[in-house]
Amino acid sequence: VTAGSAADLIQLMGQDFKEPESHLKSMSQEDKKFLKTLEEGIHHREDGFYEMPLPFRNGEPSLPNNRQAALHRVLSLKKQFDKKPQYFQHYTAFMKEILERGDAEKIPDSEMDVPNQWYIPHHGVYHPKKPGKVRVVFDCSARHQGVCINDHLLQGPDLINSLVGVLCRFREGPIAFTCDIEKMFHQFRVEKGHQDYLRFLWWEDG
Repeated sequence: VTAGSAADLIQLMGQDFKEPESHLKSMSQEDKKFLKTLEEGIHHREDGFYEMPLPFRNGEPSLPNNRQAALHRVLSLKKQFDKKPQYFQHYTAFMKEILERGDAEKIPDSEMDVPNQWYIPHHGVYHPKKPGKVRVVFDCSARHQGVCINDHLLQGPDLINSLVGVLCRFREGPIAFTCDIEKMFHQFRVEKGHQDYLRFLWWEDG
């Protein structure tokens, strides 16, 4: 076998270990719009975080004020806290952390009554292997008057690597490693003009 043909053979065999690039050509118009919105709007801030706009389908939507619906949900949550003190402690610890990290901030009194505001209900879930730590889920699919914030957001293309490709690449070399990004979705900041679409209710100091 010549050197050239051997290299070609290795390259041919390696195709089974690489992710196909054909999906980039088969993107929908909405997928392309999503990528264009982020490419034009995302930027690196001086504090090290990336800031991005919300990928709206057709510009900033005018949504009904759902504060009362969100208030009903958070008062229902309070009843659970009264019955489950440990749940309350874990929940409060989570909220305190995201506030101290700057992942969320208190709305100034001067900005309480602004147009195009939307409140996101939230609830806590436990991981089976982490019973002492709650993860607060913000429910962007919650509806009010027949609409939710997700209806107005572009989903974006599926860029997740296939499981087969991931497993095969673990066999390419003698050493493999994995990593995890802590609170990945909180590592992005939302531009100021879109933050009012992501409001939520909580009690000061828990």
